[in-house]
Amino acid sequence: MRPEIVAIGTSLGGLEAVLAIIPRLPADLAVPVLLVQHRGTASEGGLAEMLSEYTPLRVEEAEDKTTLTPGTLYVAAPDYHLLVEAPGAIALSTEAPVHFARPSIDVLFETAAEAYGAGVLAVLLTGASADGAAGLAHVKALGGRAIVQDPATAECATMPAAGIAAAAVDYILPLERIADHIVTLVEGRRI
Repeated sequence: MRPEIVAIGTSLGGLEAVLAIIPRLPADLAVPVLLVQHRGTASEGGLAEMLSEYTPLRVEEAEDKTTLTPGTLYVAAPDYHLLVEAPGAIALSTEAPVHFARPSIDVLFETAAEAYGAGVLAVLLTGASADGAAGLAHVKALGGRAIVQDPATAECATMPAAGIAAAAVDYILPLERIADHIVTLVEGRRI
């Protein structure tokens, strides 16, 4: 099954990692892309605006009750969990932090898996916590696929190593190969 949604999670070193991926995703990507980047609770908005300068995708800060559209990168708002409510719809939440983080990668991955099952492609990048590991395991349990950044190429190996330990991930890739894999899987080509 081709992915119907791409969910990306990252923390420490994540901005550089995301900037290595999103410029290589085409404007006509057939699926929406959701991004959780850990930021401090005092973070201002502006991440979506900044990222839009580096990618052909349309970039929006995620808003409650938004309908997802292909070729769009939805960036989690500071201090809000980003949830997938149903196929094609997202929501925001101020529930308690998970792994001291809000937004939480686990929350994004788990809700995406519940909504899309085998249609999820979860991507876990560099970071300094175990956030995302349980969510990655949930994605795999419901038939989705997982790409994890090779810890050797991560600014902080803790998060990708935790993901690899928690789930039988499909691909462990150096950062520079992740974008091409996303596009290949979405387009249904063999790897």
